[in-house]
Amino acid sequence: MSDVQTLAGQITRGAEEHGAVAVVFDGTQGKRQTTLADLVTDAERVAAGLQARGIGHGDVVAVQLGSTYEGAVTQAAVALCGAVLLPIVLIYGPRELGFILRQSGATALVMPGEVKGRRHAAQLLGAVERPTSLRTVVVVGSPAGVDGALAFDDVSARPGGPFTTPVLSADDRALLVYTSGTTADPKGVQHSHRSLLGEVFSPVMQRHFRQLALFPAGHVAGLLGLVRILVHGCPTVVLEAWDPARAAILVDEYRLTYGVGAPVQLAGLLDQQAQGTATLRTLEEFMTGAANVPPALINRAERAGLPAYRCYGSSEHPTISTGVREDPLVKRANTDGRIITGSEIRLVDDEGNDVPEGAEGEIASRGPELFLGYTDRALDRDAFLPGRWFRTGDVGRLDGDGYLTITDRKKDIIIRGGENISSKEVEDVLAEHPAVLDVAAVGLPDERLGERVCAVVVLGAGQSLDLEQVREHFAASGLAKQKTPERVEVVTELPRTPSGKVQKFALRRQYSQHR
Repeated sequence: MSDVQTLAGQITRGAEEHGAVAVVFDGTQGKRQTTLADLVTDAERVAAGLQARGIGHGDVVAVQLGSTYEGAVTQAAVALCGAVLLPIVLIYGPRELGFILRQSGATALVMPGEVKGRRHAAQLLGAVERPTSLRTVVVVGSPAGVDGALAFDDVSARPGGPFTTPVLSADDRALLVYTSGTTADPKGVQHSHRSLLGEVFSPVMQRHFRQLALFPAGHVAGLLGLVRILVHGCPTVVLEAWDPARAAILVDEYRLTYGVGAPVQLAGLLDQQAQGTATLRTLEEFMTGAANVPPALINRAERAGLPAYRCYGSSEHPTISTGVREDPLVKRANTDGRIITGSEIRLVDDEGNDVPEGAEGEIASRGPELFLGYTDRALDRDAFLPGRWFRTGDVGRLDGDGYLTITDRKKDIIIRGGENISSKEVEDVLAEHPAVLDVAAVGLPDERLGERVCAVVVLGAGQSLDLEQVREHFAASGLAKQKTPERVEVVTELPRTPSGKVQKFALRRQYSQHR
């Protein structure tokens, strides 16, 4: 790690050393190409504007902006002025936003005036009871209709003097990010400068590519993609809104060599390549995660000439394991890679004891990038084992070569007739069916067996799939008969969180009511 121990210091160093690096923001209003030096100069202006309004060390600044130029400048500015950055996913509504603002104690909020022609700031804040901590609201665009709001352009005009470098400690809070929360209120995950830079200077982040950034700005992966630009000077194209055709064209246009995104995005790029939209010829590798990755997808990418591999992490511990393009295909397709340098894991049972070698267990992790704890300290009691081992809630196993495979969420197991069925295993088999593009397996209540397996599938154009075909497919797979879905629902898309995870609670609720 560099001697510079804070994110603000690393951003300043990055601009000095990599200022000429090009960064492109491709958005709904067209392209904006800039350099890293110019982006950081603009961020310093915004940082000065925030400081002039009393915002600095320790203050929480919420940023609900998309993957835009203003969004990148603002997030960098929050770090530069010494405040705590709180990125919020753009699609969150008043319930999520209100909860996050209240629990975080946010001092300031930056948000867009309009989103897709809708008066975003006015409508959202009109439905939220502002907490007393929220003193400053900044709107990108027109602040009309938002009481007391400041215009972003006014804040960035450097009123009150130049930007002042803050005095910070490596152990001060740098980031507060809320997990996507598929079943309850989101949890506030706190990172220090030390833990955030532990990720930034991990082997995963220090590799140099021309990258395509696809994760949304409010997600921890989206922020890390931005920090990779700021600290390591990676030439990057940032896509504001997911559009598979546009993404594929940008890969060819800018000769991008590296992509990272959710499985649905990798699949979308491969679809566009198959349709002739773009060649993807320069794309040397693609890292995918944040949701279940079927082995079939990695195999498909390999056939298309794009080495892809899986990774595993969370907001609490951003990268625990990852594959690399040099791994054998069988490992890239069927495992989530090796534990990254500096991190370590244990596989434990319900009581926190290590399971026998080769057995499945809940993954407990620790390492330099592990978070400080939750904003709600009561959650920490169940989150950690002695020695600050973080209980991830994910179940996995290690093979003899040291590769980790995530087999399920601890609470995402279908219990049918007393037998535990891995939903991921069901999904991986169904993903091999030629008609299936996307799939989620959930357990639905059953009076006799407790739960039955329901498969919710997205099919390719012109394809059909019925229960009998699913039974034949599973019989041919060799899996135990009780793992075969007993109900199939066809949908146009699966409900997902902003980070790409399937919201299984929504599927269970929907199909439990329609038997």
